[in-house]
Amino acid sequence: MKNTHKDLMTIFQAGLEAVKGSVVVKKAFQKEFFLGVNFHVVAIGKAADSMLQGVPENRIISALLISKHGHISAQSQRKSHIECVESDHPIPDQASLYAGKKLVDYLSKLPAKEPCLVLISGGASSLVEVLRDGWSLAELKELTDYLLANAFPINEINAIRRRVSKIKGGGLWAYLDEREVSCLIISDVPNDDPVDIGSGLLFHAGHQALPLNLPKRWSDKIPFTVSNADKKLFDWEIIASLNIAKKAAGKRAKELGYPISIVTDFMDGEASMVAKTGVKTLKSSPDTLFIWGGETTVNLPKNAGKGGRNQHLALSAAIAMQGEQEITLLSAGTDGSDGVTNATGAMVDNQTIKKGEKLRLEASGFLRRADSYGYFSQTDELVITGATGTNVMDLLIGIARS
Repeated sequence: MKNTHKDLMTIFQAGLEAVKGSVVVKKAFQKEFFLGVNFHVVAIGKAADSMLQGVPENRIISALLISKHGHISAQSQRKSHIECVESDHPIPDQASLYAGKKLVDYLSKLPAKEPCLVLISGGASSLVEVLRDGWSLAELKELTDYLLANAFPINEINAIRRRVSKIKGGGLWAYLDEREVSCLIISDVPNDDPVDIGSGLLFHAGHQALPLNLPKRWSDKIPFTVSNADKKLFDWEIIASLNIAKKAAGKRAKELGYPISIVTDFMDGEASMVAKTGVKTLKSSPDTLFIWGGETTVNLPKNAGKGGRNQHLALSAAIAMQGEQEITLLSAGTDGSDGVTNATGAMVDNQTIKKGEKLRLEASGFLRRADSYGYFSQTDELVITGATGTNVMDLLIGIARS
């Protein structure tokens, strides 16, 4: 079983490497590329630092780098031509508004008509914001917290974010003037729709109705239309996605000798239900390694503990798989973080619950309290990678032995 644990981590790491920001941006520049000889760079998102490292340094005139706290390297911070701004995620805070002001100021000071490369990855929705008139930070935080705690899908969350922002839904064009712009994107949304990645800083969305289950106190205040600038034509490309990570993980698994099944259906829904279905699939097809990808949700109880959707899924799976059949499963985020914790997920097996019982831990109680981090930090089953330099949602990798 220990070798299986090691192999699952190796397979997971292969998926990460294939979509790492520096790797995929370098590949983009090895092809024919856009823009003049030199350009300015705006990099926003959890993978922004790594993406910026993939840009040929001799072509960068100046750069603004906005990322999550702890996701900006010392290397970038030392460079005088890069302005670094650390911001808040997943709940926007004062730093998010500060980052929004820095973004607008930076663009306003660029020499006229000099080209700009925009690098976007997941997390940008929270990391940078310029609020529409009539909205306060306190209201934005409360709304975001409500949407995340009540398992709203990401496309619905971002449809709302675009309506309360001056820079989302294509609104950033109002600050770019008449300059040539190109954009490289790492996708962290289903179907790789650029309108939903970072809430579409450069992309205009068509009309999308507000969710029917949104409380009236919010639906009455959220504008009907998106506030944005005129639509522009520009070069853009999605250079990394969940499917690329899944294929790379599958390739590595084959190299290690595993029969594999890469599940094409997007993994979504409530994390505990996804866990039960996944364990059932593993039990019914022993000796085949399964790879799923997507993004689940968790309905949080009041006074929830610490954890994230991947840890919650893993603990649910551990409860479902306990028994004699050898089963191992890894659930982890590709960005290196899961909820407000230092872990990106957890790896469990059919002995996880017994291990907890020896420590007098009741797994079902931790699950009810959404305190999966509290459980796994004691059973030593957390997956901790630190910032990965990418963000293409979550991978779930598992195998049962006959």
